[in-house]
Amino acid sequence: MTFFRRLGLFAPLAALSLAGCGINSVPTAEEQVNAKWGDLQADYQRRADLVPNLVNTVKGYAQQEKTVLTQVTEARAKATSIQLNAGDLSDPAKVQAFQNAQSQLSGSLGRLLASFEAYPDLKSNQNFLALQDQLEGTENRIEVARRDYNESVRQYNTLVRTFPTAIGAKVFYGAKPKVPFEAAAAAQTAPTVNFGNAS
Repeated sequence: MTFFRRLGLFAPLAALSLAGCGINSVPTAEEQVNAKWGDLQADYQRRADLVPNLVNTVKGYAQQEKTVLTQVTEARAKATSIQLNAGDLSDPAKVQAFQNAQSQLSGSLGRLLASFEAYPDLKSNQNFLALQDQLEGTENRIEVARRDYNESVRQYNTLVRTFPTAIGAKVFYGAKPKVPFEAAAAAQTAPTVNFGNAS
């Protein structure tokens, strides 16, 4: 039997073995993780875009809240300065830095939105109310996007860690587990609001 003939008999067996290893499911799952990451980034960007409008609306009413407004502005700047691309999703330190910056912005926004109770004129301002509704809707979208991302990460990580797909994932793609989002340590603590300076 010639070499090429043996190779011809071996090729279907090799193809069947590779198919059994789920070789195609790994890049499909990774693309799903990347797509969900893109959705989450879009929602974070939407929130970052709303913040300047919200801060400017509040400025005219809440001069005493300059500290909170400064914190929100600084947290937004930090959150938008930390870039995380799909290639970084296997690096726990980079994911944690991104997550911490987003959590800091969430906390600052929470304090800002809670402080508006001290300003009756602001509570009736239509621009503020519309921005507040958009921001709350965006926060809900972020939560859903985080859940979707974490589910796609779970599915991907299961593929790259279990037999037989783990073999193809490691050999052909050098696949590494992706890092899911976790709740920040401060997420369990409600923001503190002090109305002592409000007039």
